[in-house]
Amino acid sequence: MAILKMTDLDLSGKRVLIRVDFNVPAKDGKIGDDTRIRAALPGIRFALAAGARLMLTSHFGRPKEGEFSESESLAPVARHLSGLLGVDVPLLRDWLDGVEVEPGKVVLLENCRFNKGEKKNDEALARRIAALCDIYVNDAFGTAHRAEATTHGAARYAPVACAGPLMSAELEALGKALAHPASPLIAIVAGSKVSTKLTILAALAEKVDQLIVGGGIANTFLLAEGVAIGDSLAEPDLVEEARSIIKAMRARDAAVPLPVDVVVATDLSPRAVARTVAVAEVGSNDRILDFGPQTMAELGAMIAGAGTIVWNGPIGVFEHEAFAGGTRALAAAIAASSAFSIAGGGDTLAAIAKFGITDRVGYISTGGGAFLEFLEGRELPAVAALRARA
Repeated sequence: MAILKMTDLDLSGKRVLIRVDFNVPAKDGKIGDDTRIRAALPGIRFALAAGARLMLTSHFGRPKEGEFSESESLAPVARHLSGLLGVDVPLLRDWLDGVEVEPGKVVLLENCRFNKGEKKNDEALARRIAALCDIYVNDAFGTAHRAEATTHGAARYAPVACAGPLMSAELEALGKALAHPASPLIAIVAGSKVSTKLTILAALAEKVDQLIVGGGIANTFLLAEGVAIGDSLAEPDLVEEARSIIKAMRARDAAVPLPVDVVVATDLSPRAVARTVAVAEVGSNDRILDFGPQTMAELGAMIAGAGTIVWNGPIGVFEHEAFAGGTRALAAAIAASSAFSIAGGGDTLAAIAKFGITDRVGYISTGGGAFLEFLEGRELPAVAALRARA
């Protein structure tokens, strides 16, 4: 993929603007999971060591454009980043008219979504942002599927536009997983709704050897196979689409393996009484909240023989211990596999952290929507902008 890399450029004394993804969970002024911040550190440290006049910009939450909001300020991120880097990272609130920063120093620009026109990729705003720098760097793969002023427009108008180390690594890892994957290729796609992942499921059905579905998605597929699912979360209006995906897989001698046993309860609460039953024994008041041990043993054996694994989404409601067994077993199977594995999506990252397999996954993507759209085969707007400038 023909894209300039920041690490190949001379940054000394240059005004370098890096679009990072610091949209991380925060509560009471404290950062929760800082995976995305840590993922950006190599690019930041490289630029500082090279003597760049470094500016960082990111979105944070969903503020109303054009209005400052204390609750969606990047102040907690600035404090956290200062601790990680071991240097002071000032937060600059009003930055569109110019930024003063010395070589080898860094400043964090306040939430880019406070600027009116950011999400609509306003050309005038994009040009003002581009004028701040000599080199624009996109190191925010998690936002690459959005055409916004800081992810797309600025790349069009900056003197030089390139990819940071994280963006480069993401594209290379995803390309490896999909362009020439070692077979068998197994995709695990889970989540509450088929509707949010229907196009990716259909796209994967044309290329993977096994398509493992979990969560509410699996319930919809069970309905498509004529299995009663009681009071479980599903989308009955998408049964035909699920049936088409199963049919497409079978036509290629591939499969969508569905659970033979599940963990159910009549409600989802800390006091819920979990029961493991055969899938044919799900009662009318039962809610399927996880896969059972027999199913996970079968899926584990399948994963053990994989050549490439793509994982997006937990199998069950893993936040509750009673329904965490399926995702725990899945994580263990992926960690033990010799296959090249790549995982992405917010809930997936949380599961990886919870079950302690971070160092045993081949590549962990920081992207959620971008990860899925790349797997689907769509061209990501931010990546297209970098390619055009190269």
